[in-house]
Amino acid sequence: MTELIKNSNISVDCVVFGYDTNTKSLNLLLIKRYLESETDHKVLVDDYVLTGYHIYEHEKLDDAATRVLKELTGLTNQYKKQFKAFGDPDRLRNEKDILWIDNEKFNFRTVTIAYYFLVKTEDVDLTHNKNQAEWFSIHQLPELGFDHKKIILEAYEDLKTKCLAEPIIFELLPNKFTINDVQDVYESILDIEIDNRNFRRKLINKKYIIPLDEKQIGVSKKPAQLYMFSKDVYDKMYEKNYLINI
Repeated sequence: MTELIKNSNISVDCVVFGYDTNTKSLNLLLIKRYLESETDHKVLVDDYVLTGYHIYEHEKLDDAATRVLKELTGLTNQYKKQFKAFGDPDRLRNEKDILWIDNEKFNFRTVTIAYYFLVKTEDVDLTHNKNQAEWFSIHQLPELGFDHKKIILEAYEDLKTKCLAEPIIFELLPNKFTINDVQDVYESILDIEIDNRNFRRKLINKKYIIPLDEKQIGVSKKPAQLYMFSKDVYDKMYEKNYLINI
């Protein structure tokens, strides 16, 4: 069995984006960071951070990020992207960060490799989460520790660009969906309103959007046509500079 030796200078931080089909909103999974003084129990740190951890010496970066996600959510095989390294010498020098680091006994000079993941919020059970994890709207984030606001904003910008270049939004949808479902995801990520008729026309003409001989069930309004995304068809027609024109 490999001995788990931690590399105290390199960590991974995971930006976990989750789409909520009920509220039609893009959310972010954060964990509580809380610290009291040992003498008088004065609150020293009370905010939220991304989930991250130092890598083990034997680990590949991708494996470390996958491990962190599994420990947080129980999920594996989710879409993930390594998007940037953050190595400013002063990135962990905020007053609260210094208190936290001193308590946790880890290295101030830590370079973190940032990843983002795409999950469905309904797939994550937070009932007994040991890290006090919570979902927050990407547009209503709480007070954040370390340089995690910067990491989150850069991940979000990368996600917005990526969703126009690759069909990654289907990672956030059920296997069978309506055209409105797809539009809702795009609108939540891009924070824009999309013309419904124009979007519908463009989407149903995509060969990788397969119409099914099924309609919604259990809805009060007129049931809509269901579709599925075919990765096989998309891969066959993919071109290097292909953009998803919405």
